[in-house]
This record gives sequence, C-alpha cells and structure tokens, in this order.
Amino acid sequence: MSGVRTNWAGNIAYSTGDVRVPASLEELQEVVAGATRVRAAGSGHSFNDLVDTDGTLVSTRGLPREVEVDAEAREAVVGAGMTYAEVGPLLHAQGWALPNTGSLPHISVGGATATGTHGSGVGNGCLATSVSGVELVMADGEVLRLRAGDDDLRGAALALGSLGVVSRVWLRLEPTYDVAQDVLLDVPTSVVAEDGVALMSSAHSISLFTTFGTPGRLDSVWRKARVDRPATGTWGGRVATVPVHPIPRLPADAATPQLGVPGPWHERLPHFRADHVPSVGDELQSEMFVALEDLSRAWPAVEAVAPRLAGALQVMEVRTIAADDLWLSPFRDRASVAFHVTWVSDLDVVRPALAALEAALAPFDPRPHWAKVSSGPDRERFVEASPGVRDFRALADRLDPDRCFVNPFVERLGVR
Repeated sequence: MSGVRTNWAGNIAYSTGDVRVPASLEELQEVVAGATRVRAAGSGHSFNDLVDTDGTLVSTRGLPREVEVDAEAREAVVGAGMTYAEVGPLLHAQGWALPNTGSLPHISVGGATATGTHGSGVGNGCLATSVSGVELVMADGEVLRLRAGDDDLRGAALALGSLGVVSRVWLRLEPTYDVAQDVLLDVPTSVVAEDGVALMSSAHSISLFTTFGTPGRLDSVWRKARVDRPATGTWGGRVATVPVHPIPRLPADAATPQLGVPGPWHERLPHFRADHVPSVGDELQSEMFVALEDLSRAWPAVEAVAPRLAGALQVMEVRTIAADDLWLSPFRDRASVAFHVTWVSDLDVVRPALAALEAALAPFDPRPHWAKVSSGPDRERFVEASPGVRDFRALADRLDPDRCFVNPFVERLGVR
C-alpha cells in the first residue's frame, strides 16, 4: 500500500500523507505507540471513509503472510493482511477448509472480518463467524489476544477497526471439500417472490444476479454445491452450457470455473479467480440486508423501482447470510437476505438510484454493509436499536479510552 492514497475503487482519497506499511509485529507496535490517531487498511475494498484518518494509516499487507494450522484444535492463525486467495490454497494443501468465503478472493482476512463481509448461503454466517481469536495491537503498542470463550471476542471479531490494529486472526476450520458450480439462466423472477427461501436454500451457496434487462427473468442464478450435497431443481430456468460473467455483457474469463466441474472450495466459492481483476473494477458498491423471512415482500418492492436504477446500476446480486450473535454484526439475531448493488463509478448518478432503492427497502428494517456506500439513516437506525452497540461501546471505552482508533466514520455511526 506504500504510496497509495485512495481506496481500491478510487472514490475515497485518504486524508493523511502518513501511510505506514510495517513488516513485522514489532514494527507495527512501534508505529501504533508513536501515533495519536490510527486506522488500519487491508486490501482497500471499503467504498466509504470507514478507514480514513488524518492521523496514521497503517497497511497490514506488509505483515508476515503465515498460516499456522493447529489440527487438534481445528483452527489456523493467519496474518490479518493476507487475502483469502492467499490463505485458501495453503489450508487446502494441509487438508483443511473454511466453511465459506466472500465473492472476492482478493479481500484481506482482517478487513473482511472486521466489516461483516460475507458470502452466501442460508447456513453460512458472515466471515467473522469463523473467527476464534484476534490479536490486537493497542494504542500503547501492547499486544492483546482474545480467544474463543472470552465474551469480548463477540465485539472484537467485527469491530470496524476501532479497538486496535488486528495483526493476526484465528479461524475455525473443517476438513477440505470440493464444490461444483453451475449457473441457471432465465429463472422467472416470480420464483423469488413465491418460493425465494427454498430457491436460496437449494445449494450450499446461491447468488441471484439481475440487471433488470429482461422483465420477469433473472439474468443468472449461481449455484455452488458441495459435491456430497448436490444442488436441487432448475426453478424454471435452464442450465448454462458455457461459462458466464455475473454481468452478461462481460467475458467470463475472470469468473471461477462453472459447468458443474468439481474443484477445491477456495476455487469455487468466490465468483472471481484470484489471478484476475475482481468484479468490474470501475465501480461503487452498496448493500442492504433485510430479514430472510421478508424476501417474498421485499423482492417485488425492489423490482418495482428497477426503472429508477437504470443508468446507475451495473448489476444487482441477491445473497443470504445466517444469523449470528456478534455485537456489531448486521446479521445479529436475524437470518438475512442481501441486496448487493454494483453501481457505475459516478456518485452523482448513483445517489438518486440509491435513494430509490433505500426507500423501497425502508419498510423492511434494512441494515447496511458497514464498508459500502449508504445514505446514512439505515446505519443510524440500526445503531440506535441494537443492544450489541451498547456492549461494544463499553468494550471500546475500556480498551481504547483515549480514542486512538476513532475516526469521523465511527463517530458519525455512533459506535464510539
């Protein structure tokens, strides 16, 4: 990250010229102890000012990229700056796997878990639910390790970078497995309203993609099935016979292998190959979560505003996430359906479309993805209503009383 002054999308210019890339834990401790305000950045995939600071911005990408597996404990400790693309093959080579990954393999473990990033699947929690421990460098440079069984971990596993700089993360493992991915085309949108939960439950991980270009039809349904649990049904669509991209106009070269060909979990659960540019590359992203049980009502509301998204929308993806008990999790105590939008990279074009989508979902108590573009009220409602936020504030006051890891984003949010 040395020399980088913007996030991955280029829509946020960081407010500091003091960017550090420590190469060891000891160097990280020295940097943090010598700074007044600190924020940490992983792979830069936040689309808002979540990691911005006018103090010291620390990249974790320079920290040791090591994976240590404890087979007896069924967990691995990994460098927080490592990406899932780096971690996955190393785990698989030793016979281990994660239960799920995000759609992008390029995101860092520390950043993804800290922000509630997720994949899809009614039985799959967000990536932070695999965290069994974190190592934090605190404001005075001391190291704090929180492990499974410590109630504080429910706050620290998904902390928006506002407790300390995460240097290592412990992840729960399971034996490695293979996944077969296929794609259904032209599934009727009526299925989403009438039988959406069953559709989203028909494989280990399901993603629905639409550009709303063909009225009454989804562009594609991506199904990622563990080989011992095949996907069920075609849901009124047809199985693709050639590989496709989530955005129909784009070539499929960047997409992970399809056509039902089995392969290791880390090569199928993401949508994009590790050696290609993720997604479109020139984009903004928003994401809102509503209760899974509201899918049948929320989907028609989204379809109704589709014309108002034209010109701003590149593609919408619908995913599911299991409930959890993490204090700042958007999925706390609620199985969720995600409406994820890849927009064009022009915020002036995006704002009215985003407002229309947020208004359509407002009756369903939407919660935001912390690291993506949002107008704000949904965040404020969630923070005001969530009992977990009160627990988190108490933890933050105890671990970071001098507010070293606070920035304008977390202050506006109200979690600090």
